Order: sequence, then structure tokens, then C-alpha cells
Amino acid sequence: MTTTTRDEQFRAFVTDGRPQLLRTATLLTAGDRHLAEDLVQTVLTKLYVAWPAYQRAGNREGYVRRMLANALVDEHRRPWRRELRVAEVPEAATAERTEAGPVLGALRGLPPGMRAVLVFRFLHDLTVADTAAALGLSEGTVKSQTSKALDHLRRALGPATLSPATTRSPR
Repeated sequence: MTTTTRDEQFRAFVTDGRPQLLRTATLLTAGDRHLAEDLVQTVLTKLYVAWPAYQRAGNREGYVRRMLANALVDEHRRPWRRELRVAEVPEAATAERTEAGPVLGALRGLPPGMRAVLVFRFLHDLTVADTAAALGLSEGTVKSQTSKALDHLRRALGPATLSPATTRSPR
């Protein structure tokens, strides 16, 4: 494959796939649009370098989702993430968080791994097995993480907020 062909293929992927990547990243970050943009940029940079491996992947969507979940975990491991926060938050940040709504606020209370399980299971409608494969977890871990995360959301939002479709039994 020539560099020109590779660049054209990658450009087409970014044009078509970036909005969905950004949507997934926004949910993975519990509504933090700035972090979501950073994650998508990180994934796209790494994907360009790994484009031949992506082309050979049997499940290309899963390949990119896994990259996104890994980028989120890597981001939370950065030393500056462990710094203490200031007591007073600027008004602009407070207003942005308030606009996000109660669901994103409840998602913010979950660890990144649990959030990833919920996003993959319910946004992308993946089965337990597919979610486990995408995140490199066992099926049992996916089931327990889903259950714990939904319990957290029920407590945070109240049981009437979650629809029956969201609380269905694992496949």
C-alpha cells in the first residue's frame, strides 16, 4: 500500500468515524468534552501509526474501541491526575458540569473501567462476550462490573430514571 493510499484511507476513516469516537469518548469520560477530545486525538494518532494492524484486524470497530478504553486508563494513570484539586472551582466549569445532566454526573462517580463496560454494553449494544473481548476482561468481570455500575446508577438517579431496557439481564 502506498503512503498516498494509506493517507486517503485514514482520512476517510477520520471523516466518517470521528463523530462516533467522540460520542463514545464523551460517555467514557462522563461528559468531560475536553478530555474526550484529547482521547480521540490520542487514539487517532496511535491509529495512524498502527494503520496496517488496523487493516488486518478482524473486528475493526472493536480494535478502535479497545484503543479508546486503553487511552482512558492511561490518562488516569498520569501523575498530574493525582494532584489535589482547588477548593473553589471557576464558575464556567461549574456551569458546564451542571448542563451535563444527572446521568453524566452519576457516570462521573464510577471508575473508568466500569464506565467503559456500561458504554460498550449499552451504547454500542455489545454482548457480554464482545465487551469482555473488547476490554480484555473475563465475562464474569463484565457481568459483575455491569451489575455494580447499574446499582450505583440506581442509587444516584433513583430506580425510575433507568429504563427497563437498560436493566435487562446480561446476554
